[in-house]
Amino acid sequence: MPKAVANRFNKGHEPSVTKASTNKSGGTSSTPGDRAQNPLFNTERFGQHILKNPQVAQAIVEKANLRPTDKVLEVGPGTGNLTVRILEKAKNVTAIEMDPRMAAELTKRVQGTPEHRKLEIVIGDFVKADLPYFDVCISNTPYQISSPLVFRLLSHRPLFRVAILMFQREFALRLVARPGDGNWSRLSANVQLYAKVDHIMKVSKNSFRPPPQVESSVVRIVPIDPPPPVKFEEFDGLNRILFSRPNKSCHASFGHKGVLEMMEANWKTWCSAKNEIIDDSVDFKTKVNNILTETGFYETRPAKMDIDDLLKLLEAFHNVGIHFA
Repeated sequence: MPKAVANRFNKGHEPSVTKASTNKSGGTSSTPGDRAQNPLFNTERFGQHILKNPQVAQAIVEKANLRPTDKVLEVGPGTGNLTVRILEKAKNVTAIEMDPRMAAELTKRVQGTPEHRKLEIVIGDFVKADLPYFDVCISNTPYQISSPLVFRLLSHRPLFRVAILMFQREFALRLVARPGDGNWSRLSANVQLYAKVDHIMKVSKNSFRPPPQVESSVVRIVPIDPPPPVKFEEFDGLNRILFSRPNKSCHASFGHKGVLEMMEANWKTWCSAKNEIIDDSVDFKTKVNNILTETGFYETRPAKMDIDDLLKLLEAFHNVGIHFA
């Protein structure tokens, strides 16, 4: 039997039989078809929409190029429309599911099949769960955890080989954006520092039950191995400043009083830790503007800066002891 970790099933997890089911807007429906609808599909409190299109499910699994030796992590398996296809190709699957009712449904679905010994179900929050070793991650991602999921995966060690992840279209386009695109952002830069990201498939909202209000996309994430020797908190701290006003010049982004005060406090802390003498003869704002001028980014807009530009600017700040975390 698949192992259910973190919680046990009980009668409270079993779907109740009612005469009317709650629809997406929170009202009730009295049509015969709606009365027969499995209440398991009322999943919106978890931001989850069940993938019902078998062609899309098969295409997602095929994009992962699974090997018979692969250990797969699936996030948000729902009723298992992706899971059963993954089990056919992989060595084993660890499925992390927030909703105990969904976990129970998935357990029943594989019970008595040859694949049931290859599946472990973890009931709980992916963000807090202990992750096992895995080669591949596949996910029809609940929308509330889109960003935490990506960065949790990229920080996991040892590195996985590939992740095939479905997101809301807007989020997916930000992941794959390039400098100069309207969607190029702090998220784009932070992810692409550590991984190669490709858009591989569009998915219609009608492929889900219940259908979401927006379209979806599937992306492929391949971690850069070995990862760059850059402290994420530093890179993200720089990007947090720059991309707060991506279409303004860099000197405008760094010209805010609060930003300068934070940077100066960090600089003085660094000087103290290194026993460096603090030179008060140069105004700190002038010091920052000198760095922007010397690196050639004084008038540059962050929306046009690529990863190499951002790393060059970060290194220039670090060279004089200015840090962002």
